[in-house]
Amino acid sequence: MDLLILFLLLLIIIICLIVATYAYLYNKFQDVIIRINEVEATIDTNLRNKYDLLNKSISIIKGNVKIEDDIFDEIVKLRSRKISNFDLDRKLILAFNEFNSVKSQNKELNKSEELNKIEKDIEDIDNKLTTFREYYNENITKYNRLVKAFPTNIIALTNKYEEKLFFDRKDMNDEDYNDFKL
Repeated sequence: MDLLILFLLLLIIIICLIVATYAYLYNKFQDVIIRINEVEATIDTNLRNKYDLLNKSISIIKGNVKIEDDIFDEIVKLRSRKISNFDLDRKLILAFNEFNSVKSQNKELNKSEELNKIEKDIEDIDNKLTTFREYYNENITKYNRLVKAFPTNIIALTNKYEEKLFFDRKDMNDEDYNDFKL
């Protein structure tokens, strides 16, 4: 009888340890997931602000200089499209490069205080986005380690957590060597 009670007590302790370990590891996942979601929201807000500033600059540029209609064509097309933050980020980088090119080719645009303020605001947003991308990728690395490593991979399997791509959408596990092209 004493042996049976001792066995049941030991079994209960083992089950409690397993449940506590599962809860701890599950909470590790949740912590990283929350961080990823928060930084995604922050990146989204900053990308929208950058888009709005570039969009605003179109009318200022066209109002100050005679320019071809197809300038900033990508930004205009984005108004009606739904794209991911990854793709939006790339399009906005190209648009800002085009903005700088137009501004350097038309010296009279440098006199516009409003356009100079837009340029500075975009540069500030770009600096923030660089930091946010790094933070996002650090947390994606932590998340992916949890998905791959034992015993957290068991929690990942039971909750259907899968590896996530880095902010630049590069998948280091595939055979696509174009990931490294800029």
